[in-house]
Amino acid sequence: MSNSPENLKGSSESGIEQSEKAAEQLEKLRKSPEKSVELSPRDAEAAAEHARVEALESAIGVEGGGSERAGSEERGTPHHRQPVNKKQKEASFKRQMKEVQAELPPSSRAFSKVIHNKAIEKTSEVVGSTIARPNAILAGAMAAFFLTLAVYVVAKNIGYALSGFETIAAFIIGWIIGIIYDYLRVLFTGKK
Repeated sequence: MSNSPENLKGSSESGIEQSEKAAEQLEKLRKSPEKSVELSPRDAEAAAEHARVEALESAIGVEGGGSERAGSEERGTPHHRQPVNKKQKEASFKRQMKEVQAELPPSSRAFSKVIHNKAIEKTSEVVGSTIARPNAILAGAMAAFFLTLAVYVVAKNIGYALSGFETIAAFIIGWIIGIIYDYLRVLFTGKK
């Protein structure tokens, strides 16, 4: 069985035709007085729900290359889902990104295309998991503020002129402390 466009088109048309036929039959049963006695409101709801489920299954089958699914249902064998491979994930991600980006304004769309570039995403993930850890950044910022404040107060009282490197040095010291804290916490608790 091949997934040629003709097979997919044929299976989608047959699935749509089946759901349309089911809907027509349900409508006929609702309108005819002699048959409506046989069909209670609960049965009518169940039939409508069954028609909806069939239509949804045929739509899903068509979207995912439903010729295999239709064939397995006709033979009476259950259809088991295959694990999703990397190519399918990438294709799904690209399709989803195009849909979302189509709804964005032009400037946001351009920015989204830049930041969702594969190289930039990988670099961002590596940097975010190693160098730019939240605790390290927070510790660096707090150390920069408090140590610079302390150095400034001491320098002001003594009459010493500051060079401007104090804030950078204080941030680096705080960042190192934050990284050490993060890795020790992961080492002892096992939680990231």
